[in-house]
Amino acid sequence: MRAERPARPPATGFTLLEVLIGLAVLALALVALTRTAASQVADFAALRERTYAGWLAADVLAQTRLATPFPPLGKSDGRRRYADRDWRYELVVQSTPLPTLRRIEVRVYAEADRSAPLAELTGFGGRELSP
Repeated sequence: MRAERPARPPATGFTLLEVLIGLAVLALALVALTRTAASQVADFAALRERTYAGWLAADVLAQTRLATPFPPLGKSDGRRRYADRDWRYELVVQSTPLPTLRRIEVRVYAEADRSAPLAELTGFGGRELSP
């Protein structure tokens, strides 16, 4: 007759393989999170640039209206230092069907890249519209 061994309690805890699989999943999740954070930082920088360009466009438009309420027709450009950056802007004044009103378009570009404007703003200026 054989002596019976006492039954072992079931093993609890994780095996080495389960721990490695868990670490691999965690590593993949952290890589994805890091990529997302880097993407958000890049998007934030681009948004900041477009915001500054929009503010500069509004400033150029306001100064144009104040300097000459009925600006002459034509196209001009300029440079300005704004928010610790160098910018280029383009100002286009066009006629409208109303002879006392002018359309003023402002486009703002980064100094280094004039391929596409970062901001565009259209406004109107003119003499009093009453007959």
